[in-house]
Amino acid sequence: MNIQYVFELIGTGFFAVSGALAANEKSNPDWFGVTFIGFITAIGGGSIRDMLLGSYPLVWIGNVAFLYAILTGVVLASLFYTRLKKLRRTLFIFDTFGIALFTILGTEKALLMGVHPMVAAIMGMFSAIMGGVIRDVLTNQTPILFHKEIYATACLAGAFVYLLLDRFGLDRNPNFLLSGLLILIVRILAVKYRLSLPKFKNE
Repeated sequence: MNIQYVFELIGTGFFAVSGALAANEKSNPDWFGVTFIGFITAIGGGSIRDMLLGSYPLVWIGNVAFLYAILTGVVLASLFYTRLKKLRRTLFIFDTFGIALFTILGTEKALLMGVHPMVAAIMGMFSAIMGGVIRDVLTNQTPILFHKEIYATACLAGAFVYLLLDRFGLDRNPNFLLSGLLILIVRILAVKYRLSLPKFKNE
């Protein structure tokens, strides 16, 4: 069991926690409803990526450990709900680590499938954000994709940097670290200083 696999399981669990917390905020759902939202949040992005790439079986179907990680995340969200609600900043950091990790992993997987590098970057972004987008739609919230602060753009930036450094022959591990770090820094600065892209059109 390598460290990357462990981080993937942990990241999946944390995405499930965020999904469970978001589901409980909107109503008073039962365990099935919360678990379903946690499940969609955790595997939605990766599943969309794999279906678009034609990569089967989907990760969570081929490895049941990811389902266990999701269930663990939902149970932890229930047991420590009050405490977790007070740890917004901590959860934000974990979420940011999660999108950085899954962006680069998704980009790498797409490259291995032989797609164009630009498509690989988009697949990396999908891996990181689409679970959260589906979560927000199902819980009747404005998708995080449309929030002012830079979010998906940070993922794209990290993916493109990964592709650029890979083109110049940088070894995989330092490339992974630098590209993921860029996503972390951009996302944290965007939230701290409320940075955003120019509006599409000002009325």
